[in-house]
Amino acid sequence: MIKKIFIGLAIALLMSNWFPVTSSEGARIKDIAYFKGGRTNQLIGYGLIVGLDGTGDKDQTRFTNTTLSNLLDNMRIKVDPLAIKVKNVAAVMVTANLSPFLRNGSRIDCQVSSVGDAKSLQGGTLLMTPLQGPDSQIYAVAQGPIVLGGYRYSGASGSKVEKNHPTVGLISEGAIVEREIPSHLGESNQMQLSLKTPDFTTAIKMAQTINSAMGGSFAHALDAGTIKLETPPLFENRSIEMISQIENLQVQPEQIAKVIVNERTGTVVMGANVRISPVAVAHGNLTVQVTETPTASQPLPFSRGQTVVLPDTQINVQEQKAALRMVGGETTIAQLVKGLNAIGVTPRDLISILQSIRASGALQADLEII
Repeated sequence: MIKKIFIGLAIALLMSNWFPVTSSEGARIKDIAYFKGGRTNQLIGYGLIVGLDGTGDKDQTRFTNTTLSNLLDNMRIKVDPLAIKVKNVAAVMVTANLSPFLRNGSRIDCQVSSVGDAKSLQGGTLLMTPLQGPDSQIYAVAQGPIVLGGYRYSGASGSKVEKNHPTVGLISEGAIVEREIPSHLGESNQMQLSLKTPDFTTAIKMAQTINSAMGGSFAHALDAGTIKLETPPLFENRSIEMISQIENLQVQPEQIAKVIVNERTGTVVMGANVRISPVAVAHGNLTVQVTETPTASQPLPFSRGQTVVLPDTQINVQEQKAALRMVGGETTIAQLVKGLNAIGVTPRDLISILQSIRASGALQADLEII
């Protein structure tokens, strides 16, 4: 018994030396990469939601009529599709994500989205819907009441009150796994790590971090998004335990300099590595005000003329004065933002300025407009 305790302590001390706890500020490997063979798979299915309060598809939605007719026909109820009223029924697409480590009988969440002209799915129940993968095999079956997180009510006059999106809902744990996804992770002495955002520098850093923790050359970067990993002798037949240790190692991922611009909302997001070369910027607003003042023109006495209304237009143009300011050359994103704010620009003005700076070649970053 004492011998077993000493052996267990020796293994624990050896593992603590191979996988030391690191305090460096970075991201865990499990957050920026995944082991090949352990990714999530997408499922999709087509079904019907019943029990709606007159907010379902209209009679002109033929595929809903046909689907309901086929469903009743499978239950030995013969109904003419053209004679069915489907205002309490809605056709939906059901989607879900299936992990390769879930087993038969496990439950997963699924999302339902209307594909017809239903006004709301509130209060509806999804009928049994098979969910299949890209290989057309059925992996799960979904059924149950949906939760919208919103509502929609309308009156006869056309007025309506709506919150959130009433034609998309969620069924919590509404799908049961019927077929397992085969996974061979950990069965071989060689595995591969795939980066979620490929980058050569990050891949090299990750391989070096793993080798440093293992005390040997067991990880090699194959390209910007793949790292080949060999199982050390200490973890032979214990690959899952090794994966758990590797996932919690921390790596500082590299980021490319990028500016994301959303013109619809006026949102601008800049990464920490964005740099602007010294450049002079002048930005001013042009305001044009047009005022229409109608005036009445009276005819002369006894001239048998008519009174007419003549427009009196006044145009006032104001251009805001903007002096040239030096922007750029800063070393931090905080100083860069401070320099741009000194001009007094709004987010939408900042979008135009960044586009102009990019065109001049002074923006040392990728400008992506979404």
